[in-house]
Formats: sequence, structure tokens, C-alpha cells
Amino acid sequence: MSAEDLDNYETEAELALYKEYRDVIKLFRYVVETERRFYLANGVDFRTCNGGEDVYFDVQLTDAWVWDIYRPSRFVKSVRIVTFKDVNVEELTHTDADLDILGRI
Repeated sequence: MSAEDLDNYETEAELALYKEYRDVIKLFRYVVETERRFYLANGVDFRTCNGGEDVYFDVQLTDAWVWDIYRPSRFVKSVRIVTFKDVNVEELTHTDADLDILGRI
């Protein structure tokens, strides 16, 4: 496989992943972003923990979708994230205008 073939494959896979994201986002309540992954979820339990002098985050997601181009099944029942980096959790609002904009992307 040539470098060009690999680039084309990755470009097509990223486009397919984006289209899947666009189709499923309306099924979820939360967007969760970490330094390594991007998730959609319907349940989020976010805890800030102290480990000695360090602070870390323990995040439990339920009914989730994982943004991962190489994952064969992106829908998962539960996900646990433990990280020392920031975690951004945003609650989605699905207005008719939002869904209309998503449909045009």
C-alpha cells in the first residue's frame, strides 16, 4: 500500500466517522472531551479526587459513543476515564436550529 493509498483511506475513514457523529449526536445529552478522546454520553458521573498532593479526575460515562477512527464498535455501555489532565463536560441542548445546522454540515 502506498503512502497516497494510506492517506486516502484515513481521509475516507475520518469523513465516515464525522458523518456518523453528525447522525448520532442528537441521541446524546453530553459531550465529554479529554486529552486523548472525545465522547458523547447520556450519563456522566464526574468526580475530582485527591491522591496525595496530586488531583485527578474519575469520570464514569454510561450509554456512550467514542470518537475513535480505528474502533470497530463506537457504541459502548460504559466508559471509565481516569486522568490527571483536564476533562471538559458539556451538556448538549438540541434545539430545532441546532439540528438544522447539523443536517447541513
